[in-house]
Amino acid sequence: MTQPQKYTLSILVENKFGVLARVAGMFSGRGFNIETLNVGPVHQEGLSRITATIVGDQQSLDQALKQCNKLINVVEVEYFGPGVAVSRELLLLRIQADSATRPELMQICDIFRAKVIDVTAENVIVEVTGNANKIAAFYDLVIPFGILKMARTGAVALERGRSPEKLVGAS
Repeated sequence: MTQPQKYTLSILVENKFGVLARVAGMFSGRGFNIETLNVGPVHQEGLSRITATIVGDQQSLDQALKQCNKLINVVEVEYFGPGVAVSRELLLLRIQADSATRPELMQICDIFRAKVIDVTAENVIVEVTGNANKIAAFYDLVIPFGILKMARTGAVALERGRSPEKLVGAS
């Protein structure tokens, strides 16, 4: 049996009642742990994109992709292998920061290009976007200040654009 690993899937669906529940149910029914799930509308009217980061083995992934393609209201399913897509997450943190600790926290925010979006005398709310490694590195550095609250999105991902050479002769 192969070792479980992370897979990023992009599923274009009709924006209708129950579609998300059917997609999520299909993955859980096949033994996948859905690590992150993000859903939002796309530029085409009536469609949404589900980006799911799931954990499982290759054989289960192949079966899940086939089953997902069979679901009603699913328009397109893509699996993004390593290096195939650009992926980002958003992290909002309320961090304890008084006048003594705020300068050091601001320096960390500058290094990670984090945005300070709210400040009080006792804490700040910071927004960080990036890949999962950047988010984790930032989080690890600010833990000692004291995390008061946290909200984090799952990954959103899009396939990288094709180079002009690959487009020649494509139809």
